[in-house]
Order: sequence, then structure tokens, then C-alpha cells
Amino acid sequence: MNLQISTAAFSPDGVIPRHYTCDGADISPGLSWSEPPSGTRSLILIADDPDAPVGLWTHWLVYDLPATLRQLQQGFTKDRDVAGGGHQGQNDFRKIGYNGPCPPPGKPHRYYFKLFAVDAPLGLKAGATRKEVDAALKQVRVLAQAQLMGKYGR
Repeated sequence: MNLQISTAAFSPDGVIPRHYTCDGADISPGLSWSEPPSGTRSLILIADDPDAPVGLWTHWLVYDLPATLRQLQQGFTKDRDVAGGGHQGQNDFRKIGYNGPCPPPGKPHRYYFKLFAVDAPLGLKAGATRKEVDAALKQVRVLAQAQLMGKYGR
């Protein structure tokens, strides 16, 4: 099955508007996705920047979202626990929730919003790190995944 993720905030491979970055309001863009495959029990969203000077930089971790969920609204909560189910982890800014693009001056960076449909919840407490989420992801079966990439530079 083909899982798709999209946003009205920017076109795929397009420029992420300043509003969603550290140079603007630094709020998350609204995201929506297609129906995941049968057997999906949980959804995971990871937003990261592979072009960061220190290597892969995580901007957002949301996991154990209900399989019935089809969107996250713009300006999504920064609460550790998500109303209706799910948790947020600690990003590489050492904060809970979304922190947007904030690259150093130079070539624009690529920012990936990756959605995973899995056959079981990760079972992690709120505030988990990327390392913990990645390790837990290896313990479940990924039934489908989708990604959306946007660019931002200064």
C-alpha cells in the first residue's frame, strides 16, 4: 500500500515558509496523510535535517499516534502526551515538540517529515530520544512509510 503525507504549507521539495522556522513563529506546519494499510496499530512521525553540520538533526518526534488519525494541525501542541493518544519525544534542541528549521547561513538544508505506519505501538514514555525511538522502531514491523521534504536556508 502506498502511504502519502502532505501539507498545504509548502509544495513537495519546495521552500518551507519562514513562519514554520526559528526565523518566524516556529510552529509546525499542518500535516495530513492517506489511510495506512490494514493492520496498522500506530503511527510515528519524525522530522529531521540530514544536512546539519553535526549530522542528522531531529526537529520533531511524535509516536504511538492512533492508527485512525489522519492529520496533525498547524501549530501542534508541545505537550508531552498527545490528546487522543500518543506521545512526543525530545528533539535535538532538547525540547518536547516541534522546533523548526534553523540552519546556519549558507546552502539551504533539506527537512524530511517521515511518517511510519507500524503494527504495534512503540510503548515508550513521553520524552523519548531519537535513539530510543529508532531502537523501538526496530522491534515493530513497518507496514508503510511516507515522507515529505522541504528546504530552508538563510
